[in-house]
Formats: sequence, structure tokens, C-alpha cells
Amino acid sequence: MTRNRSSLPEPPADPFQERQRPALREHMQLMGGRFCFETDNPQLLKLVRLAYAGLPAHKFPGRAPNCLVKLALTPAAPRTRGKSEPPRVRPLSGAGMLCGVMDGGNFVALDPQRRSALVTVSRDMLQFPYHVRYEMLEFAVYVLASRAQGLVPLHAACVGRGGQGVLLLGSSGAGKSTVSMHCLMRGLDFLAEDSVLVKPEGLLATGAANFLHIRPDSLKFLEDTDSAALIRKSYIIRRRSGVEKFEIDLRHPPYRLARAPLRIAAVVFMSPKKAGARPLLTPIAKTQLTRRLASSQRYAANQPGWSGFNMQVSRLPAFELRRGSHPLQAVEALESLLPRASA
Repeated sequence: MTRNRSSLPEPPADPFQERQRPALREHMQLMGGRFCFETDNPQLLKLVRLAYAGLPAHKFPGRAPNCLVKLALTPAAPRTRGKSEPPRVRPLSGAGMLCGVMDGGNFVALDPQRRSALVTVSRDMLQFPYHVRYEMLEFAVYVLASRAQGLVPLHAACVGRGGQGVLLLGSSGAGKSTVSMHCLMRGLDFLAEDSVLVKPEGLLATGAANFLHIRPDSLKFLEDTDSAALIRKSYIIRRRSGVEKFEIDLRHPPYRLARAPLRIAAVVFMSPKKAGARPLLTPIAKTQLTRRLASSQRYAANQPGWSGFNMQVSRLPAFELRRGSHPLQAVEALESLLPRASA
């Protein structure tokens, strides 16, 4: 009596397409690292260029690490099709890998040791370019840049002048973006709006100075009507919270972007409270600074470079910045912490 034995089919020669050369490739110097983006899809490459093309090529002392980000397009994911916005990203980790997962067709798999990431995007996810850029592509780029160079990732903004910068920290709604906008109008250098990477040795800071996001009601403080009219032509994005903001592309005149990493000269915690008759800037003691940093930067405080960063930053002057009657008062206060503008 013979038994029928089922046998597995012979696998194809390259089932994972490991030996298939990508049709499209883009090289960029970003946040101190040399990034290579690979994909077979022109729409995904367009999103990469929209996010990072034209940014200043920031470099740190020493050899820049090479990082690889591959973007792949997959068929439509049923749970995403027809929804007003995609699912939130869920962070996962295991076996030395970091992952950010939306659903079965949209995820980021990242290997920090090999400095490489795979960004998988479903075809219907292309209707949400903002989420692809900020929740998937940015996740890969920022994690690779920080892990490959031992940088401390901060939720902060940064503006500067003369190679030095002021670190702006504060919760959502504290006014970081509005003050940053007026700093730009005043001619200060812009480094980053929401995410700043800092090298603990020397406190050199970098970021992606591509966009600034401001609420429409922030334009009421702009006296330059031409600038306000230009901003109103910008694309409008919608945050997960439901708040809508103008997305201002800063890679065009008259905006000044930091051409190189800025050395942090001061730390400022932005407060939604009004200053009233008191000065806008109030000094913060060293013990209070370290405590406020740890409580406001919980992710960064768990990274390997935090102790070195904390030691260095505690030597800097630190302040709380309260609100005045106009954002330009805050700009003038920040300018007092920076070198004077050269002729």
C-alpha cells in the first residue's frame, strides 16, 4: 500500500527580490548621514524628494555613516481603503529590529546595526502622503541618523545665528512654531521645528529644515501682508488631533536655513503663560533644568547618549519664556541669547 506524499513546490530563484536592482535611486546628505533611497516606484521617490530635496548638507566631524532606506509599494490594504485617515503607527521591536506598523500593508522595518530600513507602503496609502512622510519615512530617517551617530533625539525646535542656536522646548501649543516663524521673518537661521538631533560631545544640533507648520490664526501677528498672502497659498495638512495647519516649504527665499549644525548656546522652555509686567525670560536653575529636561524628553532620556548630553547641557544658561503681547517680543528675547548679527 502506497501513501501519497504532498511535496512543497520548488521556490523561485529570487523570492525576496534580493538580487533585483532598484530602478530608482537618490543620494542625499541628511542630518550628518549619507542616505541612499531606493525604490521601483516613481511616486515613492517623489515623496522622498518632497521631504528632503534641497536641504543643507549637514556634516559632523569625522566620517559620515552610510544609511540605506528602501521603499516598496504593495497592493491596496483593505482596512485602509476609503478611510478618512490611516491607522496609527504601533512601535514594535525584537531580534535587534525596530518596527513601526500601521497595518499589514504599511510598515517600517529598521535594522540600526546595519543602518538600513525597509518602508513598505500600500497603493491606497498614497492618498495620505502627509502620513507616509511624517509617520513612516521620517521614522526611518530620524532613527537611522540618530542611532548611527549616537545623537540624542529631542522633541524641540531650534533657531540660531552665527553658528549658535537656541533650543526651544515646550508642549504642543506652547508657541514653538509661531515664534519660529517670526524668527525666520527676522532673519534668524532655522534648524528644525519639531525634531532636533544633538551630538552630546560639543552639543552640535541638526535637523530637517524642510517645513514649518503653523495654525491659520497665527497669521494675525504678521504685519507683512505679502508674506501672509504667500503662506496662505501653502498646502494645508491635518494633524491626528484634527488641527489644521499651513505647511510652509522653507527651501525657497526669503527663508534662511542653517547651513551647518548649530552649537547649542542656550535652552529655553516655552510657556503658554503670559509674562504680564515681568520680563519674558526667567532664568532656570541647574537642578530645575535637568528635572524639566528628563520629564519633557522621556524617549531621549532612555537613549545611550543621554547622560553625556545631560552633563553638557546643564552647563548652559536656561530660561523659561513666557508670552508677551506680540511674538516679536519673544524673538527679541531669543536674539539676546545669540551672537550679534554681523554687518
